Amino acid sequence: MGIYVQLLVRRYLTTRIIPLIAVAAVALCVALVVIVVSVMSGFLDNLRNSGRTLMGDVVVSYPVQGIPHYGTLIRDIERLPGAAAASPLVDTYGLIRMPYPEGSNKDVVTAQVWAIEPESFARVTEFDRTIWWKPGTAAEALAMREDDPRRSIDDTLHQDALAMKDRATGRPGAVLGMHVSVVNQRQRDGTYRPRVDYWWMPRHEITVTLVPISEKGTISQSNSRAFKVVNEVMSGVFQVDKNRVFIPLKDGQELLRLDEAPIVDTTAEPGPDGKYPVVGMSPARATQVLVRAKPGVAPQELKQQVTDAYEQFYLRTAADPDARVKAPSPAYVSILTWEERLRDLIGPVERERQMMRILFSITYLVCAGLILAIFWSIVSEKTRDIGILRATGASRSGVLAIFLHYGLVIGVVGSGIGTGLAWLVIRNINAIHEAMGNEVPAFVWVGSYLLAAGALVMTVRAGRHSRALGFLLWTVLTLVTAGAATGLMLHKGFLIWDPSVYYFATIPSAMDWTNAGITCIGAIVFSVLGAAVPAARAADIDPVRALRYE
Repeated sequence: MGIYVQLLVRRYLTTRIIPLIAVAAVALCVALVVIVVSVMSGFLDNLRNSGRTLMGDVVVSYPVQGIPHYGTLIRDIERLPGAAAASPLVDTYGLIRMPYPEGSNKDVVTAQVWAIEPESFARVTEFDRTIWWKPGTAAEALAMREDDPRRSIDDTLHQDALAMKDRATGRPGAVLGMHVSVVNQRQRDGTYRPRVDYWWMPRHEITVTLVPISEKGTISQSNSRAFKVVNEVMSGVFQVDKNRVFIPLKDGQELLRLDEAPIVDTTAEPGPDGKYPVVGMSPARATQVLVRAKPGVAPQELKQQVTDAYEQFYLRTAADPDARVKAPSPAYVSILTWEERLRDLIGPVERERQMMRILFSITYLVCAGLILAIFWSIVSEKTRDIGILRATGASRSGVLAIFLHYGLVIGVVGSGIGTGLAWLVIRNINAIHEAMGNEVPAFVWVGSYLLAAGALVMTVRAGRHSRALGFLLWTVLTLVTAGAATGLMLHKGFLIWDPSVYYFATIPSAMDWTNAGITCIGAIVFSVLGAAVPAARAADIDPVRALRYE
């Protein structure tokens, strides 16, 4: 039975065009689902990876007032078996006075200001990787365009960014997100150029204004300080690159009055100089401590270790009679993994991906319905052949197996082609998007018009020979090619993936092979189910009546 089943399946697939339509339908459905869900999965993966590379694995946070004695806490954390590094951070919002335009009326923007300790911050995050203005490797330099500023700079700016200082003058340095300045213009190859060369930001300085908050929760007088722009960073997360400014930790603490300061006794009598006596020193504070896990250590595992370490740290400072400033209670300190900090963003994206997978899975029903209709037609057409098979000894199960095998082969071939098509699209999706943003070369739409002219000639020829089917097909081809040529001629380029809307600067281009496998299995199953009804009808055909069928 197996031999004739395979022979008939091969013959039905290779001698008729209708099965190819079914294969194409399955391939397109599979490609559609895989492309859409892979882009969503890529977006989710980028979101998760960006959170980890921008803030480490675990974040200890006590906003506004900050955590005192954070140096001791960091030493405790770095002794944990799961911690690779920890870094203090002051996170706030402020006003940034830009150097442009000409004149005294400069642009002022709001930004999230991170005051960092650059050496430890680079160990916890991928700060070094995100620094943009630095010379590339030999291979990267060869790939750079002639007008790329990075071709003509040395490593000075890179080293200044790592030190957060203009080493030539000793002035404190600031590092801007690439889109904080409106001067930087993103090129189609993903690189950047200043719109006006004079306003290239590492040549200028900015003024950062921060507003301290007192222990009573009131706003104090604002403080401002000028910083030399030593570099810019491009993390690939548009919202970060548009709003974040990095300054040295010490300067941020001083601007927010979170630096070390004397504690005075206001209940005592002022001294001869009119000042209250100093009874101690208030330690410098950090509003966050970022922690990086060692390889192989899960963020949740590290979070538990950090939580235990903070509780011990709190108990020690609370029991220290010489510590006039105690660490905040663990009940009021937030200790979260990077994914928990982004849960308000990651959660909805995960649900959207599931919803998209469910909605696009409806295409399986389209495949099953199309295969059912095609196979029903084939069974009706092959009734006499089925009757001959039954009359020569083929069983009902044998006839059933022919069409089920037929549907299985269509599902497997269509799924394979669809997966390959999806892989090609996803791998080149940013190049495709870039091409859609450009004008179409003239030879493309001119060639399309020539094809339309050729199809028109064939349409006239088919009409003169009174061939209705040929006339119809050539007419459709003429209209389609002429319409496509007109659309290509009028196409001036448009932007689909706007990084200011979609969070990331580029479209995710990673293939979700797990989803692709699930999609292929679903397509194969529904292909077989679509073939099952016509197969059962074929198996029920009476051989005597089938031989008399016309």
